Amino acid sequence: MAIIHHTTLKPTKLELLTDWLPSRPWYRGGPDTPVLTRSGGFRLDDPEGEVGIEFMVATDTSTPEQTAYLVPLSYRGAPLEGAEHALVGTTEHGVLGKRWVYDGVHDPVLVTELLALIEGRAQAQAQSVDGALDPEVVRSCTGAPLPLDGFAPEPADDEEGTRLPVPHGMVLHLHRVLTPVPENPPLRPEGATGHVARGWQDPQGTPLTAVFVTLRAS
Repeated sequence: MAIIHHTTLKPTKLELLTDWLPSRPWYRGGPDTPVLTRSGGFRLDDPEGEVGIEFMVATDTSTPEQTAYLVPLSYRGAPLEGAEHALVGTTEHGVLGKRWVYDGVHDPVLVTELLALIEGRAQAQAQSVDGALDPEVVRSCTGAPLPLDGFAPEPADDEEGTRLPVPHGMVLHLHRVLTPVPENPPLRPEGATGHVARGWQDPQGTPLTAVFVTLRAS
C-alpha cells in the first residue's frame, strides 16, 4: 500500500494545475487565472510501488459559477518515456525529491489501475489518510475483464472531457467537468458497461456527488 508523506511540495499541486488547466479544451474558466481549491478525490495503489496515483477534484472559484474538475495525476521519480506532452510539471517533494507530475490518462500504470478499480480488482484508497480505504468510491462493471498487456494509452481531449480507447472496442470517458447528480450514490449511467463515482465538497462545504468515469462500447 502506498505511503502518504505529509510534507512540502514546491510548487504545490494546485500551483502546477493553475498554469496547466487553462490549456485544456475542457477548461470552462474565463481569461483570468483560475483560483483552485482541492475539494476531494481518492488514490489508487501501484502494485509495484513506483507510481503515485491520485484522482483529484479541483474547484475553480474564479468565476461566478464555480467549476469542479476531475484531474487524474500520476507522480513519478523519473520521466515517463514518450510522455513529454502529458507533463503537468515537476515539483520538489520534501521526502522523495524531484517528482514528475503527469496528466494521468497518459500513464499506463494509472489507466491499468483505473480499469482494475472499475472491474473490482482494486480498491480505492483515501486521498490523505495513510493505509485507509475510501468507502465513498462507488464502482460497477458488467463486462468481462480487459487485458492490458503492453497497452499504451492514446487519450483524446475535447470540450466534453477525455476519451480513452481500451482493448475489446471499449472506451473510458473521463468526465473532466463534474456535473452533480441527485442520486447518492449515483446509478451507473444508461448504456455504460461500468462507472466510478464519488462525492466531494464545494468550497462552501456543500456535499456534491458525480460520476467521474464511465466505460462504454465505442
